[in-house]
Amino acid sequence: MQEESRKGSGGKATWPPVTLLVLAICGLAIVADGYDVVIYGAVIPSLLHEHGWGLTPAGAGLIGSFALIGMLVGATTVGTLTDILGRRKMLIGCLTWFSVMTGLCATATSPEMFGAFRFLAGLGLGGVLPTASALSGEYSHPKARNLVFAIIFSGFPVGGIIAAFTGMFVIPRFGWQAMFLLGLLPLVLIVPVALKFLPESIAFLRAKGRHAEAERTARRWNVPVRDTREETSATAQAPTGAGTDTMSPVKALLSRDYIVATLCFLAMSCLCLFMIYGYNTWLPEIMRRAGYSSGSALGFLLMFNLGAVVGQLLISLAADRLGSKPIIVTTCLLAGAAVTLLSLRLPTTVLYAAVALAGVGAMGTQTFVLAYVSKYYPVRMGATALGWTLGFGRLGSMLAPPLLGIIIGAGLAFQWNFYALAVPAVIGAVLIGLVPRAPGEKAPAGQANMEGSVRTLPEPT
Repeated sequence: MQEESRKGSGGKATWPPVTLLVLAICGLAIVADGYDVVIYGAVIPSLLHEHGWGLTPAGAGLIGSFALIGMLVGATTVGTLTDILGRRKMLIGCLTWFSVMTGLCATATSPEMFGAFRFLAGLGLGGVLPTASALSGEYSHPKARNLVFAIIFSGFPVGGIIAAFTGMFVIPRFGWQAMFLLGLLPLVLIVPVALKFLPESIAFLRAKGRHAEAERTARRWNVPVRDTREETSATAQAPTGAGTDTMSPVKALLSRDYIVATLCFLAMSCLCLFMIYGYNTWLPEIMRRAGYSSGSALGFLLMFNLGAVVGQLLISLAADRLGSKPIIVTTCLLAGAAVTLLSLRLPTTVLYAAVALAGVGAMGTQTFVLAYVSKYYPVRMGATALGWTLGFGRLGSMLAPPLLGIIIGAGLAFQWNFYALAVPAVIGAVLIGLVPRAPGEKAPAGQANMEGSVRTLPEPT
């Protein structure tokens, strides 16, 4: 939307009803995504003892990668298709698909069948984050973008918290299969609401020549039609680099103007997701092997996600004032320091605090990287940029479960798992400093800039 239509007095960001509606639906979708991903870490101890399956830690890690391979394929293909077919349609389709496939995991009678369903669920899971991110970003004020992303991406650790709590009570009573049957709830609770209320991107509709539909959407949600027309025109004239506005979104990502930043963002996402999935997949088992009970081990998983929710919401307020770079460097270093503490023999209370800080560092870094991406590229390639960033990041999430599984299976001290999670944090702090200023930021103040809006002043990045 046009920035002027989302300003309050003094040019401050406002939160109109349509913004809150989009954030609510997209946030719930990401909660479902987080639950679906984290339940695998919660059920691994049960799967390792499932009669007739004969799973080893390395084998369980390999199965964990099946869903992540599907997510890599889903994020890159759905993210690109979203810029072609529309945000709303793809988000609803992805929600429906992964919910059904997750429910089918409960019917698996062998590791092979279970892995196949996890892969298929991953195809839908991979498309949820880039699609929800793009739609939320377009219906929010640029000056509140870090806060918006912190809010919706808090859904991921909230889903993890729900999975950890649910696992504590459901698995001992009803078995691991019940955890996956609960994965059908998004199909029943979220999809019908999205079908009725979720709006399509107005800028996307105009870019595709669907002007009548764009005007109907604008009228329904009280978005000034004049502003949306001006926005589309301004976006077309935005200084996105010579020739990039005529390229396909994928080619533009790899063009001379964006190649350095694109490579840094892809690598950053890879490192962040390595840490996040390393924790969410193996933290309960690592802590169990360190001498804690199964309930206490799931408690560490709970604290990791709880810390991420609270911490990234607080830090996002500073990110919108100070810019993305210094905040991302800070969260990277925080993640590295926290994971180093976990490798030490410390009182349980201190370890719980360190796990919470690790959640802030790992998930907070990923959230602010994605917010940075959404501001860095023009709106016409926004979903593609987010999809590719998350898709490439899946390489890190694919490597984490089997690599840590191999370390555990090799009988090495549990501290080695934490050392493997500390290195990406340090590398990430260096990488983010290599991201150059976006082409649009070099324009004089007052010129049209990126993000599908007209910015009167440069924004901190």
